[in-house]
Amino acid sequence: MLKLNVINEVNTLKAVVLGIAKEIGPIPKPEDTYDPKSLEHILAGTYPKEADMILEMDAFEKVLKKYDVQVFRPTIIKDCNQIFARDIAFVIEDKIFHSNILPDREREYEAIQHVLNKIDAKHIIRPPEEVHIEGGDVMPWHDYIFVGTYTGEDYASFITARTNKEAVAFLKKQFPQKKVRSFELRKSNTNAKENALHLDCCFQPLGKGKAILHKNGFLIEDEYTWLVDFFGKQNVFEITKDEMYQMYSNVFSISPEVVVSEQNFTRLNNWLREQGFTVEEIPYAEIAKQEGLLRCSTLPLIRD
Repeated sequence: MLKLNVINEVNTLKAVVLGIAKEIGPIPKPEDTYDPKSLEHILAGTYPKEADMILEMDAFEKVLKKYDVQVFRPTIIKDCNQIFARDIAFVIEDKIFHSNILPDREREYEAIQHVLNKIDAKHIIRPPEEVHIEGGDVMPWHDYIFVGTYTGEDYASFITARTNKEAVAFLKKQFPQKKVRSFELRKSNTNAKENALHLDCCFQPLGKGKAILHKNGFLIEDEYTWLVDFFGKQNVFEITKDEMYQMYSNVFSISPEVVVSEQNFTRLNNWLREQGFTVEEIPYAEIAKQEGLLRCSTLPLIRD
């Protein structure tokens, strides 16, 4: 049996579900996309090839195994994009939550049944239907749970709005002892540079008290300022609009000292090394074309 344990984003990783890029199917039709960046690449003829994405994910798995992480992969479903394991579920403390995701992505959750079978059923929780929530918007951070939301009246018109105010209330009820802090995110169905699809697209806490932030991803300046104050201005790496678009904040911590990052993120990777991190650089630029990167591809189950 797996004894789930995740209290933050950085403690030493012991077990994880890493998505999979095999049998992904044909390039989606423009009208079937879930985010503006995929749409942009479909229209430009630069949508990523399956073979390239498989190579990128293999490189990621290799790094995880180098650090003795137990890596689970989803069962392959033909013609289904199963790269972004973070969307379908997330773990806080010893519980795994089944995300209420876009309905036609429900099959992706079923593809990790072999992992769920190793978890005590009473630790598997499905939120009620009105709770919209995805793992990319949820970050356990010690006494806090940070949640990216969109609560505008026009919520239903944004396919990019994935987590609602009911989700915040639900998490408060599940974890009365924690401080659940929500952040309104900027949404756009059509402009990837003006869209924070999830909280991890504009914010990422790291080990050593550091964090990556992008101001424009937040709709309310005070909420952004709260995070800057929380981590301390000197500990924050502020990314540009273009760097957010490249997914600079979507790196992944294997431990408080080790960060997996995209090999082209030169400015960030240099800064991380200056802060004393070991940076494991891998190619992930093709997967980034779908508005998701390293954190999005992982579902951590156990961190020490």
